[in-house]
Amino acid sequence: MAESPTPTKMSPKDLLIVIVVALGSFMAGLDATIVNIALPAIAKSFDVSTVAVSWVLNAYLIILVSLLLAASRLGDMKGYRNVFLGGFALFTTGSLLCGLSPSLDILIVSRMVQAVGGAVISALGAVMVTSYLAASLRGQALGIVAMFTMLGAALGPVVGGFLTSAFSWQYIFFVNLPVGIVAIVLGMHIIPRLAPVSPSSKMDHGGIVLVFVALATLIFGLTTLQGTHPVMGLAALVISVIFWCLFYLQERRNKEPLVNISLFSNRAYSLQNVCVLLIQMAMSGVMVIMPFYLEIVKKIPTDNAGTILLALPVGMIVTAPIAGKISDVIGTKKPIITGFVLCAVALFLLSTLSATSSVGHVCIYLFLLGAGTGVAFSPLNSAVMGECSVKDRGSTSGLVKMMTNLGSSLGVATVMLVAMVAAGPKLAEYSAHLIAPGKLAGAFDMAFLFCMVLEVIGVVLMLGVRAKEPSGDAGESIPAI
Repeated sequence: MAESPTPTKMSPKDLLIVIVVALGSFMAGLDATIVNIALPAIAKSFDVSTVAVSWVLNAYLIILVSLLLAASRLGDMKGYRNVFLGGFALFTTGSLLCGLSPSLDILIVSRMVQAVGGAVISALGAVMVTSYLAASLRGQALGIVAMFTMLGAALGPVVGGFLTSAFSWQYIFFVNLPVGIVAIVLGMHIIPRLAPVSPSSKMDHGGIVLVFVALATLIFGLTTLQGTHPVMGLAALVISVIFWCLFYLQERRNKEPLVNISLFSNRAYSLQNVCVLLIQMAMSGVMVIMPFYLEIVKKIPTDNAGTILLALPVGMIVTAPIAGKISDVIGTKKPIITGFVLCAVALFLLSTLSATSSVGHVCIYLFLLGAGTGVAFSPLNSAVMGECSVKDRGSTSGLVKMMTNLGSSLGVATVMLVAMVAAGPKLAEYSAHLIAPGKLAGAFDMAFLFCMVLEVIGVVLMLGVRAKEPSGDAGESIPAI
């Protein structure tokens, strides 16, 4: 597509294209956080354990992470417009099925359907903006998309808490329907029809299957370790290691791999990708544990708990754009380390919470964690992209999304495992409502300390990365909560 370097202001058509893509980002951001606040209500509704209900998150994340790179390749092969709209329709349909689910099993399956659409929306949003708009408009366009993502993530706990309290948890999924319908209708009329970028490319089906099995057995193993069948959990983890090795071999020998393995020979590239994983693990772990602390230990109503959780994404919204601009001037290493340190301090403070802690302290600590995450992640994303060549930027962007969402999956599973070990087997066998608040508070404190260790590891890894001169073209980004 021919691009003009002269436009500095988006035309009405350009703006509408960006809005359609941004609505997808808004839904993805909203859905990432809206479910967390309702997990206690879902567990109580179906009378299941805390660990069992965590699969509402795990199942979604496994499918999402497994298909991100495949969805990007499918868009290259079949055209972005049709694949994107198809993904939007699937996500909206999955949302409807989630809201109508009569049991936990059906809800989990419906979430998997929703995740297939979510993978397409997440994978193709940025590349569509890049393909349809002039180069001189991409920065501001991607900024709008990023702000919609942050807005969705910020509103998730508040909207989820209100809908769960005023109506029922089912409505946290029904809220996606009008947004999805509007976006699909608008997209059918606005998004241009362009020829596929790589119609002759081949899908790496072997890689898709291997990464799915590797990820699924990893999450299943970590989750099963929390229950009454730890041997089965260990077996699943062994299988996961085997399939990750097979995936590595598959990508090395494939001419059109999902992931360019050779990029990992760059030390800075590898370490900073791991840092993306670590910071997302810590944040996702806090987001899955905190609703249980607020609603069960502190006895706070669900809608009020959602408002309190808003402090974390607000902290990210405040700092992420600023950190991106600062890293353009002084480089990425110092802001990244500063962000990790702020997160570690915030998590240490969260680990001091008890049943008698004030809500004000909780809000401050969550805001500090969000601020640290925003400070680190914006320049971290820029740093990773700066370590690859132009031809590898597309695959690297997909890889960063994969590491981000993989961090979400591992964060949920590992933090729940730590909490289970600290609280004892009752957390795996019974609903958290049946466990003494004091016992839960101590278990959650251990989970926060575990997340703090992840942030400290991130600091150590970044100390091993050589500082680079500012590139002046850093982008602004935000992680998936």
